[in-house]
Amino acid sequence: MSFLPPRIRQTGKPLPLRDTLRQMLALLEGERQALAALDLERILTCADGKQELCAAIERSSTGIDLDEECRGLLDGVRRLNEINRKLRNLIASNMQARFTALTGSIGIYSQAGAARAF
Repeated sequence: MSFLPPRIRQTGKPLPLRDTLRQMLALLEGERQALAALDLERILTCADGKQELCAAIERSSTGIDLDEECRGLLDGVRRLNEINRKLRNLIASNMQARFTALTGSIGIYSQAGAARAF
């Protein structure tokens, strides 16, 4: 599934940078919702979409000066991506703790487990 707008897929012409950044903000918001709902399929779809949009941003931003609106959008993208990264790490840590509790694992390969094994 492609996250690039039909205009780009059909004509091959990139959208203005600000429009691509707006799409990235919307995608990151969808990713945050998918993370909160633990919707794996949507998380993976969002990851693919982020890669496509990053490539589109790279193509459309080569050699241009950013105006104030684009800087603000870019800052919003950076902040929302950081929030999603922290949320993903929190979920991963929580899931690891659950798996450990379910399996009764003592953490043989962890630092603490290695110290207990000897």
